[in-house]
Amino acid sequence: MKRGINRVAVLGAGVMGAAIAAHLANVGIPCYLLDIVPREPTPEERARGLTLESREVRDRLVVQGIQNCLKARPAAFFRPDRAELVTPGNLEDNLDWLAGVDWVIEAVVERLDIKQELFRKVAAHRQPGTIVSSNTSGISVNRMVEGLPLEFRQHFLGTHFFNPPRYLKLLEIIATADTLPELVSFMSAFAEQTLGKGVVLAKDTPNFIANRIGVFGMMQTMRVMEEKDYQVDEIDAVTGPAMGRPKSASFRTADIVGLDTFLHVAKNVRENVAPAERPFFEPAGFLKALAERGWTGEKAGQGFYKKVQGPEGSEILTLDWRTLEYRPRLKPSYPSLSATRRISDPAERVKALVQADDRGGELAWELTKRTLSYTASLLPEIADDVISVDNAMKWGFGQEAGPFETWDVLGVEATVARMEAEGAPVAAWVKEMLATGHPTFYGRVNGRKAHYCFRAREYVPLPRRPEFIVLRDVRSERPVIRGNTDASLLDLGDGVAGLEFHSPNQAITPDLIRMMGESLEEVDRNFTGLVIGNQARHFCVGANLLLVVMEAANQNWAGIGAAVEALQETLQAVKHFHRPVVAAPHGMALGGGAEIVMAAHRVVASAELYSGLVEFAVGILPAGGGCKELLLRHLEGVPPDTPVPLDLLPLVARAFQTIAMAKVSTSAREAQALGFLRESDRVVANGDLLLYQAKNEVLAMAAAGFRPSPPRKIRVIGETGLAALEAQTYNMLKGGHISEHDKYIADRIAYVLAGGRVAANTEVTEQYLLDLEREAFLDLCRQEKSQERMRHMLSTGKPLRN
Repeated sequence: MKRGINRVAVLGAGVMGAAIAAHLANVGIPCYLLDIVPREPTPEERARGLTLESREVRDRLVVQGIQNCLKARPAAFFRPDRAELVTPGNLEDNLDWLAGVDWVIEAVVERLDIKQELFRKVAAHRQPGTIVSSNTSGISVNRMVEGLPLEFRQHFLGTHFFNPPRYLKLLEIIATADTLPELVSFMSAFAEQTLGKGVVLAKDTPNFIANRIGVFGMMQTMRVMEEKDYQVDEIDAVTGPAMGRPKSASFRTADIVGLDTFLHVAKNVRENVAPAERPFFEPAGFLKALAERGWTGEKAGQGFYKKVQGPEGSEILTLDWRTLEYRPRLKPSYPSLSATRRISDPAERVKALVQADDRGGELAWELTKRTLSYTASLLPEIADDVISVDNAMKWGFGQEAGPFETWDVLGVEATVARMEAEGAPVAAWVKEMLATGHPTFYGRVNGRKAHYCFRAREYVPLPRRPEFIVLRDVRSERPVIRGNTDASLLDLGDGVAGLEFHSPNQAITPDLIRMMGESLEEVDRNFTGLVIGNQARHFCVGANLLLVVMEAANQNWAGIGAAVEALQETLQAVKHFHRPVVAAPHGMALGGGAEIVMAAHRVVASAELYSGLVEFAVGILPAGGGCKELLLRHLEGVPPDTPVPLDLLPLVARAFQTIAMAKVSTSAREAQALGFLRESDRVVANGDLLLYQAKNEVLAMAAAGFRPSPPRKIRVIGETGLAALEAQTYNMLKGGHISEHDKYIADRIAYVLAGGRVAANTEVTEQYLLDLEREAFLDLCRQEKSQERMRHMLSTGKPLRN
């Protein structure tokens, strides 16, 4: 068996194959992407003198697949230059490349005969020990390799990625009867650590775990819509965030996936499950009618929704499934939906919804009841434990809680009684669980989280994995060192402390700033170093804008100035602290959140990091050291004899554009390109490993004799460079690209980055630049137009251009 995976071949450059290749490139693995040769050149290719023998024609499908990934939104690549790691080829000319790869991934059309034929060709070219897998969404992996040599079958398995592979965490791994156990272990570890996946071991059953349950749920949603006379908009209003699911809910998701794809997957389930189950997967008449008309969703321009141009711009119309005509969207006004918006806990939200006595509650209960009944009936056929099912549904479909986790919150005993009273079947093992004194699917054994094992008929502790640090468990196992309402200092073990933000949206508040300072004092006395991180949805969304607006309304300029100064002093203390401080950002790290990250000595970032200095959008500028730090990063490595301002101006201009355009990275790799992270900062694909890796970074830095960088002087471009930057904003204003107030804000940013009205080549201190930041921030807070922008953002969630 291969000991490492250094190069991969992906066979099939459709939506999934190309996106899998893109994600491999994201994590730095070069890959070949191969597909069939087109039948003939296009008219455009013929006009250019190309023939079917031309390489450009023969690789056209693959090149198109790569281009589609580059254009995809959300982005398939971390950065566009990652596409250079994907080498295009075709299945006729380049199968010999397979001899030089460590892993071959098949992602061609979902037809057993085509896959079997392709694997026979792969067998003729691969080297012994090369891993081969299929990305099938539900075809039997055992049947795919029937008749192939034993050594091939031993190194073959299913690796079912979910679309889009970059963003959906789930990877279902399916072993065949002959797959080597050590291969399953190796691929599971590789997928978790390198690809950032959450691995679920599935059985070779129709459509495995997530799609089996997900397709059933979608089919039942359509059936309930018909039976209870709901409309598409009503269904999506209930089956989105109100039920702990993504905003795309049911029918918007179906449009994104493609109704033809959904029908194909459902057909595969229907043809391979027991006869008693087949009616569950029979498509509704209106769904078949949509497919026959070619209204297959987003790729066709219409499905359950259709985007049209109206008198006031674009408008989304909704399908009336009875008439197959489109109409304006409706907004259901169920009291239950209004109530759930005030409940932050996803499971409690579902509980309140299914217990509500209106049409929204009735719909939520009916769908929940059917899904829980069916899901429980599938064990142990599709999985050996409830954890696998819950993880598959959370990671594959973006649900906030799995079915068994949800069932626990609803109350298993009460829910079972209600289900049985309404004639819904309940799996025998669930009733046995209750009868033997186990009231929930999850419990605790000796203080550790456990799950009910239906084979052992008892709770079994979840395995401990030291590389998965869970802050909730840390708090329960060790006392909180220090804490207040907005942040806590925890003991991560091995002499490393962890500072966790838990203010609303992890926003920066006075209490959070105080806790940062107190954390440094505690680490100075008792710890080797500090990790700044949390496990909320986002790392930190920046300052509490409402506090700024309130203080500005009261004209408390001294209070605002003191708050900004406190943040500046705290982040400077972090930057020059004599013990290692590692930030572990994930999700959003915006405004002050980005400034906290930049103040740390080292960053271990989640690959999915959306970082930026976004203050311009609300009429202000970064004042916690963001302007100063981004300027320093753009000037790093510049020789001391570099002419000022001419040669430094392009570097300062880049920092200026990044701040004035409120650029936000779409990945940690792009954050490096923008300067929010350094190239030396580490990027971790699996967010579950983030705190563990950050802790190890602290220990490694301490062991290497860490010393902070001393404060430095900065040569600035001064008045001459400032004039050049102001000329840019003037031209933008005259060209109609920005407003007068946009120019005012941009000029204040330029003033800070240029070092104020001093001579070019003047050396200034970091504190000098911080003072300029604070003064400019206060000036902008005094401007009525900036206050309007802040109020508009708070009330609408959208920026105002005034």
